Amino acid sequence: MAKTTTKPGYHCTECGWTTIRWVGRCGECQTWGSIEQVGAPKLRQVTQTAPTTKAIPIGQVDATEARRALTGVAELDRVLGGGFVPGAVVLLAGEPGVGKSTLLLEVAARWAKAGRRTLYVTGEESAAQVRLRAGRTDAVDDELFLAAETDLGTVLGHVEEVGPSLMVVDSVQTIATAEAEGAPGGVTQVREVTGALVRVAKRRGMAVVLVGHVTKDGTVAGPRSLEHLVDVVLSFDGDRHSGFRMVRGVKNRFGPSDEVGCFEMTDGGIIEVPDPSGLFTTEREEVVPGTCVTVTMEGQRPLLAEVQALVVTSADQSPRRITNGVDSSRLAMILAVLQRRVGVRLGGKDVYVSTVGGARLTDPGADLAIALAVASATVNVSLPQRVAALGEVGLAGDIRRVPGVGRRMAEAARLGFTRAVVPHSPDLGGMSGLMVHTCRTITQAFDGLDFATPRGGAYDSAAG
Repeated sequence: MAKTTTKPGYHCTECGWTTIRWVGRCGECQTWGSIEQVGAPKLRQVTQTAPTTKAIPIGQVDATEARRALTGVAELDRVLGGGFVPGAVVLLAGEPGVGKSTLLLEVAARWAKAGRRTLYVTGEESAAQVRLRAGRTDAVDDELFLAAETDLGTVLGHVEEVGPSLMVVDSVQTIATAEAEGAPGGVTQVREVTGALVRVAKRRGMAVVLVGHVTKDGTVAGPRSLEHLVDVVLSFDGDRHSGFRMVRGVKNRFGPSDEVGCFEMTDGGIIEVPDPSGLFTTEREEVVPGTCVTVTMEGQRPLLAEVQALVVTSADQSPRRITNGVDSSRLAMILAVLQRRVGVRLGGKDVYVSTVGGARLTDPGADLAIALAVASATVNVSLPQRVAALGEVGLAGDIRRVPGVGRRMAEAARLGFTRAVVPHSPDLGGMSGLMVHTCRTITQAFDGLDFATPRGGAYDSAAG
């Protein structure tokens, strides 16, 4: 009889995909470094143990133990839903150099200045480097303890010795333990370190903030289970060439997951921006062709953003479409609608579309403002002054409704705008001091602004 041999098996620790040979990348979830060898499956008998605490009716659980505590940073409290919950583990992820360490050092200092003991663990910098930054940003307090460690056991020893109510770990990819295999920052190490920190946070009722790295495509580095282990996931992003920063809620077990906090990086550290609309608009005495203001929704917060467009005759056979802060595929669709439904001639034209202040427009409600800015630049005619436009443009040339129209118009009226072009809605009421023009199609939007007259051959009279 032929001799049979059993080949070793390998499986992905993230999704469970199996293979007969080791590979560096999972063929199912495309995760790097998650393939591990497994032996033959064994059934183990689990023995029962007596619970240390008895289960009680949920109504008898003391809810005051989970009462929130404000961080002292209002914009961060807004994203968290009212501050830190005792025992919560927060993951703050962002690109290198965006200001994660600066923000969390400010949070730790304000927490300590309120008389609450804080432990700041740094694995990327020395204690002297962190102290130098703390002195520059006025983040020095006797209740703020600093430790430069990369060993998990030593970090847990600092927790037992200091007894903090808040601990910041910068970053989780630099902490390692001898109980797990792999290099620091690997899948196994990150999972083990995070699991241990979660357990000590729940046991002591201590809030923990972990700094996480991101990959080149913007996702959190490490295993996907890292985001499942923690209670809150925040994304810290912003243009490196601009001082404006945003903290976005991605996951929040204790509050809303769509809130946004606004900050600005300065020489003296990071400061809050409670009213950021002025950063994304340009103050000028006279309007110029190719500009239009829209109101976007970042979470539950309405923000004004200015769209600028420039249309010039192309010197190449293939016209260029350059965007900054606007999705290029979204712009291509809007240009196609303008040419087919309205008759704006864009053949042989280079189109440049940008936002002011480094704003990123992902809200479909900015479609109408982009269309009006491009049409204004094409015919070289300015839009009326102090007008805001919002609405999603469909392929049929229709203007679709967007959520939060009332809050958007109220924000525009608060900042001195007098006119608004919005999608038609039967329950849309007028705003005090704001003249509202409703439209069902993009052509009606142009008519409401007295902007549909062909000028200089820029429009095709047979279209629309």
